[in-house]
Amino acid sequence: MSQSKLLPAFDLQGKGLAVQGKLPAAKKPRVTGVVFVLLGLVLGGLGAVLALGGGSLYYITAGVYLTYIGVSLFRGQPAAALHYVVFWVLTLVWSLYEVGFSVWDLLPRMALFTALLLLFVLPWYQRRLQTFNPRPVYMALLAAMAVLLISIGQYGRYDIDEPSAAGSGLQPSQMRAWQQYGATGKGTRYAPAQQINAQNVAQLEHAWTFRTGVAGRFQGTPLQVDNDLFLCAAGNVIFALDADSGKQKWRFDPQVKGADFSFAQNCRGVSYYDAGPADHDTVCAQRIYTATTDARLIALDRRSGRPCPDFGNNGEVDLSAGMGEFEPAFYFVTSPAAVGDGKLVLGGWVLDNYATEEPSGVVRAFDALTGELAWAWDMGREGEGNRLAEGESYTRGTPNVWSLISVDEELGLVYLPTGNATPDYFGGHRSPVMDKYASSVVALNLSDGSVAWHFQTTHHDIWDYDVPSQPTLTDVPIDGVQRKAVVVPTKRSELFLLDRVTGQPLAEVTEKSVPQTDVAMETTLPTQPFSTGMPSFLHRDKLLEKDMWGITPFDHLACRIQFNKLRYEGPLTPPSLQGTLYYPGVAGGQNWGSVAVDEVNHLMVVNTLHMPFVVTLIPREETQDQGSYVVGGPQLGTPYAARSTPFLSPLFAPCLRPPYGEIAVVDLASQRTLWRRPLGTAAKYGPLGLSTGIPFPMGMFYSAGTVVTGGGLIFMGGVADDTMRALDLFTGEQLWSKALPNTAQATPMSYVSPVTGKQYVVVTVPDDAVDSLEMDKSATAEDDGQRGGYVIAYTLPADE
Repeated sequence: MSQSKLLPAFDLQGKGLAVQGKLPAAKKPRVTGVVFVLLGLVLGGLGAVLALGGGSLYYITAGVYLTYIGVSLFRGQPAAALHYVVFWVLTLVWSLYEVGFSVWDLLPRMALFTALLLLFVLPWYQRRLQTFNPRPVYMALLAAMAVLLISIGQYGRYDIDEPSAAGSGLQPSQMRAWQQYGATGKGTRYAPAQQINAQNVAQLEHAWTFRTGVAGRFQGTPLQVDNDLFLCAAGNVIFALDADSGKQKWRFDPQVKGADFSFAQNCRGVSYYDAGPADHDTVCAQRIYTATTDARLIALDRRSGRPCPDFGNNGEVDLSAGMGEFEPAFYFVTSPAAVGDGKLVLGGWVLDNYATEEPSGVVRAFDALTGELAWAWDMGREGEGNRLAEGESYTRGTPNVWSLISVDEELGLVYLPTGNATPDYFGGHRSPVMDKYASSVVALNLSDGSVAWHFQTTHHDIWDYDVPSQPTLTDVPIDGVQRKAVVVPTKRSELFLLDRVTGQPLAEVTEKSVPQTDVAMETTLPTQPFSTGMPSFLHRDKLLEKDMWGITPFDHLACRIQFNKLRYEGPLTPPSLQGTLYYPGVAGGQNWGSVAVDEVNHLMVVNTLHMPFVVTLIPREETQDQGSYVVGGPQLGTPYAARSTPFLSPLFAPCLRPPYGEIAVVDLASQRTLWRRPLGTAAKYGPLGLSTGIPFPMGMFYSAGTVVTGGGLIFMGGVADDTMRALDLFTGEQLWSKALPNTAQATPMSYVSPVTGKQYVVVTVPDDAVDSLEMDKSATAEDDGQRGGYVIAYTLPADE
């Protein structure tokens, strides 16, 4: 080997050059150089697109610099390493300027570039650059470590405030049964028992598990009556279980013949009615009801599970009566009927976004004993009486009430959360009658179904912002006066606090100017109501480009480009042909899980989902070649179809920065947030939708709602990481958790057994079939009980 091929070896201690012998000249890092050039070209090219769209100039600048560094590496120039350190430092400064020390926001901006920085500390790589001094790299890595530690230390921190009216509410009996979906007809989801509390919940253990043997969706929250639990599974299969052992007492399968896909087989709960102590020994004195997904209302004897012969036609009422012609899945019921004043009050689900003139959104009340129609509230026939003439049907295409209804028997009022007139994303065809009560809470008189008052949460709703949550009725001290209130959570993350007697706001509501439509044949109103007197749970009032996210700098950049291409001018930007960004998305905000309220301390638990959607209107003449509309639809009868999709990066990561799910507690007396925090980890859902198995705290998507107890605890199993949790109501601290076989899709409940005196917490969990849109035909009502959904109960050990 010639002398010219021998060069001094590199001093790896960073003290400059020290001749330690002669080594062969190292190869130049040309492969790395090519990689850096390619990364730079892609970053710069996409950055140019972003810059031309009015976005950040960082990416085009960074791309040019990274390309230059790649060329330098290809040539083997030692200065390339120093240039890369400068590039990394400038990227860090820009990242901190945009998002501060936010660990998840820094991930797409810094993780890849920090990993590449590690190349320059590898001895074999340093030899290829020959005269390179690694001190700047080590300093940059120390800076990276410091930023990471600061970011991790800050993540999950939140402020905690003190409640203003703790203990000033009325204390319900700790033995109060859970006899309606939301504990009582008021829907507070409050269990006053204190046996399980913040001091001993860490000892909570599994008590029993029951398997339904029924595949499909399982969103049912059980009821507790004496020592029995009553619940429904997919297809309205009803079970009665022993409240202490979970053993089945009876089972009823109504043989539902509705549409054969999982959502149209859903059942969120059953209803209970007690005719009175004097009749307890007679058959069907106490009844369990289910409103089915093939449009029947069925009454069962509470003790035997057999149909009540004196109810309707051999225990059934045909809910299709008066609805006109419709195909399966165009009208069905998923929520249990509300019970009050001896009546069963229920609405129904109509197929979203398919066409105009879909079945009516009529709300009906039936006699709980006979099944006879007591009244019908048809907003298209208001004031024309309850009875239809032969051949008539209720007004088609009117807003429906698919979610849960609340009842105040003392006031004689029932509270309806309404949807909008079909279809969701175009309203140019709607009449004033269709718009009047849409996306509102409507209070009807229980006696005759007449309107007492209504409050509209979104005017001329063309965003699918129907009110999805059960209105929650609670008494709130405001300015020293106890007020009868109703809380109305919405998909918009606007929580309205109203007087439930009059419908007038108890917390300020402001009409604000909003963006206007540019779509032909559509209209929008100049202002919309915003609940300015209550806390907002949005990431921010208006999203910015820097709020976009991704796994890598490249899909993060793609999200930023897409953000600038979409129409987005803040909340309630109307649907458009170019595509409109919706935040909150069509799933909320808040959804059907509603809120939970500690009735003694006037504290409200709020779950919030952060998942933007993109809604694009497609002119009718261009719809022939369209594929899936996802959660949009053809919107037949209007000039436009609608495609509605989650706002995702090319790697199927959300384009919005975390967290995606949060939980908070609001002091209703002062209308202040006491604490707010992300909840859930990314163990189940990671890049490309793959499970990481690593419990990174992130704040994950959720379904259903929470239960709050007199022991100062919040229970929730609906976060998308297969975990049941107990949180401290006053601090938000997680005090207990247990793995679940899947993510719960139902709100938990809690009760005290009248036999053993034990307090239980119960959650229902679907089996794997819930992930499919099709029903699993292999798991039927005849299975052996080792398949299907789970009913899981927890209690304290016997010595507690």
